[in-house]
Amino acid sequence: MNFRFLLLFPLFLLFCLASFSQVGLKQGKELPILAWLGVPERESTLERFKEIKEAGFTINFANYSSLSAAKQALDLAQQVGMKVLVSCPELKSEPEKTVRQIMKHPALAGYYIRDEPGATEFNDLATLVNRIKAVDDLHFCYINLFPNYASTEQLLGKGTPPMAEKEAYQEYLERFLREVPVPFLSFDHYPLIEGKNGRGVRGNWYQNLEMIVEAAQKKDIPVWAFALAVAHQPYPIPTLGELRLQMYTNLAYGAQGLQYFTYWTPRLNKNWDFHDAPIGHDGKRTVVYDRVKAMNKELQNQAAVFVGAKVVWVKQTGKFIPMGTKRLDKLPDPIKVLETDETGAVVSLLENEDQYILMIVNRDFENSMQLVLAAEDRVDKILKDGTVVKANSYSNKIEVDPGDAVIYTWKK
Repeated sequence: MNFRFLLLFPLFLLFCLASFSQVGLKQGKELPILAWLGVPERESTLERFKEIKEAGFTINFANYSSLSAAKQALDLAQQVGMKVLVSCPELKSEPEKTVRQIMKHPALAGYYIRDEPGATEFNDLATLVNRIKAVDDLHFCYINLFPNYASTEQLLGKGTPPMAEKEAYQEYLERFLREVPVPFLSFDHYPLIEGKNGRGVRGNWYQNLEMIVEAAQKKDIPVWAFALAVAHQPYPIPTLGELRLQMYTNLAYGAQGLQYFTYWTPRLNKNWDFHDAPIGHDGKRTVVYDRVKAMNKELQNQAAVFVGAKVVWVKQTGKFIPMGTKRLDKLPDPIKVLETDETGAVVSLLENEDQYILMIVNRDFENSMQLVLAAEDRVDKILKDGTVVKANSYSNKIEVDPGDAVIYTWKK
């Protein structure tokens, strides 16, 4: 036995560990990932909260029948290291009293106020939000807005004069942000639908993202966005490629909170035929559970890139670009070549502290994309596990999986 080797080996091991840490992203940052219709009240057990935590969710949202049930969920969430978005009748009937009872709970994420309100409700919502904020200004009040394919009547109320879809949605956003004090702008838009001709993407999804980001930037607040995780008409059971397309596109548009509709399959509804969320009607995991778990692990591995990132610009490539978007016409300085297939990609430049981040998202959720990219030596590439490597250690020709993203970064 070489005793000199035994003495030096621990130093060698420490050197290796130190070297590895230098090529990984900073630890400690976490993306908020919210489960809509998460663990329901009737299933509030430690085992169920461990299960949702293992799937990568950080916030559980369910409608509780009472404040007592909400408190039980808060206690369970605390044990597994999660938080809860609280919704219970007392929050609306006695907001100040209710908030005082839970505001100091370590597992409290915030207070659920309303989903998809019309403009006629904004005044009442603002009143409730202000009453809650007067007691607790540390936890957020959650309101989620309609997508841009909602009708003018849904957005602005009955009797609204006919107007173009974009004009109606613009007024809806402006009125909401003017009247209701919210810490972030949340909206849902489920872009992937299935019809007689197969699966496709709604034509106005990217325009919706463009409008949301523009409105949020004017108020200097972040965006929270969704991916669809439960099948119902006309939405299919999501593939990993479809989940990636939604989540990476949300991040490319600067989203700071990610949400899934839903985690638990909603009760049977003859109008929607909900099925195959991560947890099925029978309480057992579906194939979507593992897909969402894999997706969330990817997202959190790269969280340090995205947490705190802000959009500089978002452009598009391809033979045709989506409605309401702009074509990529100029590359950032350290990127010398960027070419994609005709199907096209979302190309986003973000900034985060002293770093620029370039994201390239394959808009095709079924087929791989051939990307050609050449960059200066100072450009790094972020791998799926959060490892940072030199971009030029890879070939200029890259295959991007369906709906997937490649991420590059460099110092300002």
